[in-house]
Amino acid sequence: MKRRSFVKASLLTGSVSSFVNPLSQSIAPSDAHQSQSPEFYELRIYSLKNGKQLTILNNYWQQAAIPALNRLGSKNIGVFTEYLPQGFTKLAVVIPFNSMDDYLKVSDQLAKDSAYQQAGADYLNAEATAPAYERIESSLLKALADMPRLEVPPKKQRLFELRRYESHNETAGKKKIEMFNQGGEIAIFKRVGLTPVFFGETLIGPMRPNLTYMLTFDDMAEHDQNWRTFGGDPEWKKISSMPEYADAKIISNINRTFLVPTAYSQI
Repeated sequence: MKRRSFVKASLLTGSVSSFVNPLSQSIAPSDAHQSQSPEFYELRIYSLKNGKQLTILNNYWQQAAIPALNRLGSKNIGVFTEYLPQGFTKLAVVIPFNSMDDYLKVSDQLAKDSAYQQAGADYLNAEATAPAYERIESSLLKALADMPRLEVPPKKQRLFELRRYESHNETAGKKKIEMFNQGGEIAIFKRVGLTPVFFGETLIGPMRPNLTYMLTFDDMAEHDQNWRTFGGDPEWKKISSMPEYADAKIISNINRTFLVPTAYSQI
């Protein structure tokens, strides 16, 4: 079966079997978002082992991949290195797509793009004895209904937090997504200064089921203060005290990574 048909069939099957409950049927996302179809995001995490690989990756994304993807309609591509990495830094990339079809077509389109092929030659044609990276961990995400489009923060020095909420089964994962959408958690985030860049349900990728999202702050001090404000917010306390939204019932693990944008990142 061709890759495009397989992915479409898998996602259709998943949508039919998705968890539905009375709350999600009776409360719709905000009117401002109802007319917007959700974006899709590819989240790539490159594992690297040395500075030469990092240079190749930076040149590839700055000179080849971002310009080519922009030409194809993918805007606001984010490229980040780790903040205070434990080992050699990883490179994280967020690629928005306007539709699933755009995502499925991108590989074939890039293969026909001579400017992209020429600019990205060092990356695309790297020898096995000198690879451009060690591995890519890639996930496909669908934007949440109450924030269907990525929101680009002002271009200045800032810190980003990438969070992944893992659940023990699909039902629990859908419940956490409901908490952000119908439960109003996204609106609380924005009000208290936990400035979101995107929220996405992971359709394909590791550690499923999970909800992955990105926040941004001026610095770590603002990060800490705004999370404290969120924890003490009366509306958040009300939502989080509801038995069906208890972390112990719907969250099995929280993973977070702090990132800083590269000089050429569009986020």
